[in-house]
Amino acid sequence: MVEHEKGKMENKRISIPRRGDEGPLFSWPWENLNNFKACVISFCLWDNFLILEAILAYLSCLSFPFLANLPIWDLRGVLICLILHIGISEPLYYWMHRLLHFPSLFQKYHWLHHSSKVISPFTAGHASFLERLLLCVVIGIPTLGTAFTGHGSVGLIYSYLLVFDFLRCLGHSNVEVLPGSLFQAIPLLKYLIYTPTFCWILQIPQSSPRGHGTNFCLFMPLYDKLCNTINMNSWALHKEISSRTCADSRIPDFVFLVHGVDIMSGMHAPFVFRSFSSIPFSVKPFLFPMWPYTFIVMLVMWAKSRTFLFSFYNLRGRLHQTWTVPRFGFQYFLPFAAEGINTQIEEAILKADKIGVKVISLAALNKNEGLNGGGKRFTDKHPDLSVRVVHGNTLTAAAILNEIPKDVDEVFLTGATSKLGRAIALYLARRKVKVLMLTLSKERFLKIQEEAPVDCQKYLVQVTKYQAAKHCKTWIMGKWTTPRQQYHAPSGTHFHQFVVPPIIPFRRDCTYGKLAAMRLPEDVEGLGSCEYTMERGAVHACHAGGVVHLLEGWKHHECNVSNVIIPQGSNYSTANLKSGSYALRWPIKCRTTSRGCHPGCNPGPNAPTAAALTSGIPIAADASANGFPSVELGLDL
Repeated sequence: MVEHEKGKMENKRISIPRRGDEGPLFSWPWENLNNFKACVISFCLWDNFLILEAILAYLSCLSFPFLANLPIWDLRGVLICLILHIGISEPLYYWMHRLLHFPSLFQKYHWLHHSSKVISPFTAGHASFLERLLLCVVIGIPTLGTAFTGHGSVGLIYSYLLVFDFLRCLGHSNVEVLPGSLFQAIPLLKYLIYTPTFCWILQIPQSSPRGHGTNFCLFMPLYDKLCNTINMNSWALHKEISSRTCADSRIPDFVFLVHGVDIMSGMHAPFVFRSFSSIPFSVKPFLFPMWPYTFIVMLVMWAKSRTFLFSFYNLRGRLHQTWTVPRFGFQYFLPFAAEGINTQIEEAILKADKIGVKVISLAALNKNEGLNGGGKRFTDKHPDLSVRVVHGNTLTAAAILNEIPKDVDEVFLTGATSKLGRAIALYLARRKVKVLMLTLSKERFLKIQEEAPVDCQKYLVQVTKYQAAKHCKTWIMGKWTTPRQQYHAPSGTHFHQFVVPPIIPFRRDCTYGKLAAMRLPEDVEGLGSCEYTMERGAVHACHAGGVVHLLEGWKHHECNVSNVIIPQGSNYSTANLKSGSYALRWPIKCRTTSRGCHPGCNPGPNAPTAAALTSGIPIAADASANGFPSVELGLDL
């Protein structure tokens, strides 16, 4: 392509200026610009604004060598830059923008900018090549003009570009952040700075009379006022939008309450890297330079931050949101941080209850039994909660048990005395499977063993070391395991797991299952990001359990301290679940190394639904205290 373009230039007999010719444009080192020509041609093909700005900045430095010797900062240049922006750039942009809205020019050069159905910060850079060139002129006047006066500086150039881009993105953010009271207190301010509402009115399609022919300014509505093109509804609409409260917004039906796993995964948020969050999380090289900054953000969040909205999607006409507790995994193991974390979770539950959320599901360590008893601490403290608090471990246990092949007669279980570990151990014992339960607590082991039928108690065996499982090829990991501990497993072992973060697969002669997960129905809408290491559309089983709790309309809390509960007559085996109406499927293949997936792995379109996974999980004799009778084990796999 480059050679083709060079040939065209030669055919047109375009002469390259000689180095000795006068004028700054002819002092470039043309003989060294072969790569630069290729960049120009590439830009014409890819039409990238960032590349254009870099090219023009490079050309400016070649044309005006004194730009390479600018000081770091010159305070006098700030005033000059402001004068040039207000006096030249603002009116220049206003008239260029107004001309681009003429029908003939709009259809050729400006329609692309208005093609977004829902405007966002990305809309600010969504423009044609001509518009981007004009914007570069608007930017260049204050920055280069200040340098020509002798008061330019490197700090001023970068500051101006950052403020310029920030205000452009703010105007196209489609979120009103400036309060109406601010403009009431300072009336002059409404002509000095625009708002997202002001910009939104112009973004309305040209067929709409509401926004046609108004609000052309760059950042200052003053020029729209002077030229009588300001939309008089702008400030009334801004006041209305900025005064809206949470009660005026759409209330979510379901909330999944998560927390950060580690510093690296904190950068997997959709508001940090939108494209990165749309793929399953894995450590990438570009994350390492940003780790120190993310660590600082973590400290700030630890000092002063509350639960915030992370992502959302729509399912069957219901709004589902993910809220994040501003804490990371390691903080849950700090004794002095436990009370603060519980306060954050409690405030989130009370907020969900206040605004009318139907189900809130606790993720990972937010439901840690040692922290808050799986959420029971909050339901006991606030017995009148309307929102249902769910830990989702019932479906998680069912998904893990579904993976275990029928012919397995012995398993090794870590995290054996947790809610999930207890349910898995009791179920397998009733299936006559020997369970090596790794725990140092004799008391907790005996308590679980007593819950099993008398003829099944012998299948529950306490072990205190990993070496005890050196002949067992089915390991169920509910606790983080080091490489050294993994090496006690025999060759060919398959590692099932329900620990977050998942264990690192060090053994090349073994296979590792991923975390229990389910795939959401195909009619889910607005799901633009991945949930941690899950593929798009897949969610952790505890998340799916909360979704089923909502769709089934269950009225009980699923947060017993030591039990995984499904009430009789209202469980995962109800008729509509059996019919597959929810289509929550087991989607994740095992991470395989030297051999194929284990026999229990069943991913793909024929994988079992949530109904096929579960029709009952063992509960304790005191279940009737929770408002429903106890049921016998009935998990039909």
